[in-house]
Amino acid sequence: MNESIAYIHRELILYIVITIFYLSPSLAISFLTHLHRNSAKEKEKEKEKEKGAMSLGYAQKLSYKEDVGTVGMPEIFDSPSALESKIEELAVMILRSKHLVAFTGAGISTSSGIPDFRGPKGVWTLQQAGKGIPDASLPFHRAMPSLTHMALVELERAGVLKFVISQNVDSLHLRSGIPREKLSELHGNSFMEVCSSCGKEYLRDFEIETIGLKETRRRCADNSCLSKLTDTVLDWEDALPAKEMELAQNHCSAADLVLCLGTSLQITPACNFPFRCLKNGGRVVIVNLQSTPKDKKASLVIHGLVDKVMEAVMRILNYRIPPFIRIDFVHVSLSHSPRKKTCVKWVLRIKSIHGPKATMPFLKSVEVAFPDRPDMKCALLQEQPFVLKRQTTQRKSFKILLTLNLTEGCGSSFSQIEWPVDFQVKKKSLSLDRDKVLNELKDLAERESCCGQEVLLERNVESRSEFTVHAIVTNIVRYCKIEEVPENDDLTTSINGGALTSKRSCDDGDNSEKSGKRCK
Repeated sequence: MNESIAYIHRELILYIVITIFYLSPSLAISFLTHLHRNSAKEKEKEKEKEKGAMSLGYAQKLSYKEDVGTVGMPEIFDSPSALESKIEELAVMILRSKHLVAFTGAGISTSSGIPDFRGPKGVWTLQQAGKGIPDASLPFHRAMPSLTHMALVELERAGVLKFVISQNVDSLHLRSGIPREKLSELHGNSFMEVCSSCGKEYLRDFEIETIGLKETRRRCADNSCLSKLTDTVLDWEDALPAKEMELAQNHCSAADLVLCLGTSLQITPACNFPFRCLKNGGRVVIVNLQSTPKDKKASLVIHGLVDKVMEAVMRILNYRIPPFIRIDFVHVSLSHSPRKKTCVKWVLRIKSIHGPKATMPFLKSVEVAFPDRPDMKCALLQEQPFVLKRQTTQRKSFKILLTLNLTEGCGSSFSQIEWPVDFQVKKKSLSLDRDKVLNELKDLAERESCCGQEVLLERNVESRSEFTVHAIVTNIVRYCKIEEVPENDDLTTSINGGALTSKRSCDDGDNSEKSGKRCK
């Protein structure tokens, strides 16, 4: 029906243009120019609408709930002197902690471009005021971890942070580098699917279409299972996942310090978990810009920007905040079949590693060139999955150069893959150490301080086809520059008899220091 209406609309416009052109050619040109401008504006509006919808899809998908708790409370900022004193106190508590647990909320992701829910410009605050959902600064799938995310990663790598409990669904803890086994996502993950049968999890580079533990369009990749996948994000009436809840409760009970970051502590039952540590003499610290219902139970409440607080704590403890390096993946295949004795018909495909029904939101288009064969026509592929079909001489080898044009939000405009083709020679399958290759790629990106680098991860060769998986650096975010922090004599002498040194430096391109060391 919609296609028929569109056809009639096009025919009507064509009739109008022809009629105007017959009466006045200049008027017809003006009319066409006006149509073109309006079309461009409409496309731009749709693009912005899509951008905001992607970023705040979770909030839009939630079922309506009239009572979402207290929203729009004023922000509170501690005075500079009080803030400094509290930060030093927090640093001492972390230094002495044997089992530190972080409990995080939406406030740690606002600097990543994701609005919170209860702040002055939060999603529910504006909705309650009848202003609708706020604009997001970037697509959800391109959001990068904040300084706080990466500070927690460094503390976990150093063995200080034992576990992270998050109420967020933005996947930024996983993307930042927190191991899955050390993370409890109480409300789910907008980028995670799980098999309803075997329980295998699939982390995607695109936002899952549904929430509420519903079935998605995809199935488990395990050939012995193949059951339907479901989303993992809870709706209002969904119960917390038992496994995630049990891990969270156990770690909070074992903790001697629970650090609550950017959370209003209003959503039950999650808001009660941090205080399980009190039974065994543990302490709770709350870092939030607004007061919470649990402030009186905390040993320390800090009203300040969570990134600023964590940056200062890491400086005092002499820890480096590592850069975030994002890597995305593409699947490339080339299949062929002989047409004649001298010719071969081949098909090139560039698609998502997540299957034929998945998109690659980081990829805009693909240019296909043949550098050593000027007789072969280049191509521009603009629809996913990207497919190119050709017929060439079987005996003559050539090279394919793929230019992957990346979308807005990526740190580079493109990346390139070279693919030598010789139908007379069969390549060998290749399986590399994935973690080693990816770490080397990250090191290279950090040394060069740029994005777009590409590396081959895997190659599978069959009789008439070849499949490869490539890793591409699409973003680098640095959180600190080279600096030296003056030693705080009062703090140094107050901790373990002067055992803490409050100096550190963050590398700015020099990759020799892999991880900050804790000074004893």
